[in-house]
Amino acid sequence: MLNDDELLRYSRHILLDEIGITGQETWKQSHALIVGAGGLGAPAAMYLAASGMGKITICDGDTVDLTNLQRQIIHSTEGIGLKKVDSAKQTLEKINPTIEIISSGNRLTGSALDEEVSSADVVLDCSDNFETRHAVNKACVKFKIPLVSGASIKFDGQLAVFDPRNPESPCYQCLFPEDKDHEEVRCSAMGVFAPLVGIIGATQANEALKVLLQNMPSSTGKLLLLDALTMRWREIKLTKDQNCTVCGLQNT
Repeated sequence: MLNDDELLRYSRHILLDEIGITGQETWKQSHALIVGAGGLGAPAAMYLAASGMGKITICDGDTVDLTNLQRQIIHSTEGIGLKKVDSAKQTLEKINPTIEIISSGNRLTGSALDEEVSSADVVLDCSDNFETRHAVNKACVKFKIPLVSGASIKFDGQLAVFDPRNPESPCYQCLFPEDKDHEEVRCSAMGVFAPLVGIIGATQANEALKVLLQNMPSSTGKLLLLDALTMRWREIKLTKDQNCTVCGLQNT
């Protein structure tokens, strides 16, 4: 149940018919896992915390560097040298001290990844490499946990929602097969427009909150592409690959 302070804190949400007290209580009882405390994870975590996500686990093995501060708004100059998860936790606790923040400074792999994913209600993939994205996707399919995936480079952003609770939902493997040769690009080499990661990260929070309530239009089965130069969104319909090695019929 929401206490009096929470009713006031979240009053602008509660006024919305699609959310109300019931929706806000659902978020209070929910657990979000955020993989990556960088450009995407920063706004995603901040909006989830402000919105009243009851428990947030944020995972990242890096430390805060001066070059991060151009876009990773959860960190500050004073945090340079700290583990990103510790810097992020400090910021999130200032935003909303009523929620639980768990920081993990280790890269999630194997059984540790399975444990974190299986305990979450929604996972936000805010990482920057295909290896992590595929590992997170496999765990989400295995435990039937909704996955909100985001990426950004230069002026281009993308977002997709995969919901294994829906047998018709594709997964990340359907979109980017692991056995195909996909170019690995990092912002450290190519650059990235600061507001772009804010838009994509905030949109990931938007989709995560919606998927938990299950009473709003879903972006499952869509790939959303943003050109930040023209501010045009494109939407591509995704379909489940029945032969997918992760979520296909022979693997379910």
